[in-house]
Amino acid sequence: MPMPQMPPAHPFDDDKLREECGIFGVVGVKDASNFVALGLHALQHRGQEAGGIVTHDSVEGFQSARRFGYVRDNFTSQDVMSTLPGPIGIGHVRYSTAGSKGQTAIRDVQPFFGEFAMGGAAIAHNGNITNANALRRELIERGSIFQSSSDSECIIHLMARSLQRNIPERMEDALRRVEGAFSVVAMTRTKLIGVRDPLGVRPLVLGKVGDGYALSSETCALDIIGAEFLREIEPGEMVVITDKGVESHFPFRRQSSKFCIFEHVYFSRPDSILGGRSVYETREAIGRELANENPVEADLVCPVPDSGTPAAIGYSLQSGIPYAMGIIRNQYMGRTFIEPTEQIRNMGVRLKLNVNRALIQGKRVILVDDSVVRGTTSRKIKEMILDAGASEVHFRIASPPTAWPCFYGVDTPERDKLLAATMTEDQMAEHLAVDSLKFISLDGLYRAVGQDQGRNSKCPQYCDACFSGEYPVVPADMVERGFEMKSAAE
Repeated sequence: MPMPQMPPAHPFDDDKLREECGIFGVVGVKDASNFVALGLHALQHRGQEAGGIVTHDSVEGFQSARRFGYVRDNFTSQDVMSTLPGPIGIGHVRYSTAGSKGQTAIRDVQPFFGEFAMGGAAIAHNGNITNANALRRELIERGSIFQSSSDSECIIHLMARSLQRNIPERMEDALRRVEGAFSVVAMTRTKLIGVRDPLGVRPLVLGKVGDGYALSSETCALDIIGAEFLREIEPGEMVVITDKGVESHFPFRRQSSKFCIFEHVYFSRPDSILGGRSVYETREAIGRELANENPVEADLVCPVPDSGTPAAIGYSLQSGIPYAMGIIRNQYMGRTFIEPTEQIRNMGVRLKLNVNRALIQGKRVILVDDSVVRGTTSRKIKEMILDAGASEVHFRIASPPTAWPCFYGVDTPERDKLLAATMTEDQMAEHLAVDSLKFISLDGLYRAVGQDQGRNSKCPQYCDACFSGEYPVVPADMVERGFEMKSAAE
């Protein structure tokens, strides 16, 4: 059988799946915008394209600032922060999934704001609405005027059309119409609101900061502001927080949880806590499981930095093969280093990663990475390791093969660009020209995240659609465009 050809990819493409965004909100503190900016800085790994903050002050009313680029470059100057007064605020950092990828207009940058009969509200959303196209068509036919290309704007319009008495009830009303994944942080003049979809696909946590409260995508952003982590918002839960405290209720029909398993593998920061488990410890456990399932004789275990590091440590501890930093990351690689001329383009990955030649020479090396998406970076790293004099290169991957796109808030290439969608494991090893390539099994991944019996095939404990092709919510918009779901035979 001839080897399938992969389409060429840009060498600056670091070949990772990208979480769509991070959300953060705080209420009951002096200068809320400073807390929000710090929280967003800690969530920068979840979105580096743009960010926005909305606050409310009793004198100034609602104020907002939206900017392209990093939080540190936009929300640290006193000039900007002084325009965002008040004791309540929410913020958002994003990559584009829905909307125009890579060509985002400033109007697509969240949080979104709307004035309603009972006052204004702002909303920031992490996830993806899988029936957004159908909702948008219906809303436009009924007279709604959209300002952005973002699926999240549908929520504001649905709230505007709701007949409920207050904003939290209108939000409930709106979110009942929405399909897909949504963790939402919203605010009115006096209330901070947090909601997770009934499946709990994307994360959301609650913290206490002084006399106030914070909502965040991850616990690491609570740490940065000195907040105490109270608990995760539960799947299908809505919390409404005022100066009187936290009210909680469950507006949606209860369903079995389907938290994104890739949050454990890659998206979340290793110093965060997910489901009561340290992300770092889970990734180390993944490495141990990988070593049990896929042993190989070698001299060194090297991570592909930085996301492969905890799994590589686990692999080393379990296998007894020494751990070494065979690849060093250049921490100061900016997003726009220099104009990528052909000569620079050919340097590709070397701008970001460099091989520790003295360690590698003459060694049989196990490279541990979190995932293989298109395989473009894996191939370059392998070439760099061989150029440095390694005698063998073995890849061990801390997730199962990524064979299906995500429609729940992750920027995934189309299916035919995913290496695992068109090749078997052996073909991938041949394509990457490595001595061996092995992935953790889906059951092994489940064991590593705390499911001792592995994956429940009748009702999986997590959303693992990117590996299994089993989507917990039918991606209606994509099916309408021709996306073919996995058949029963597969």
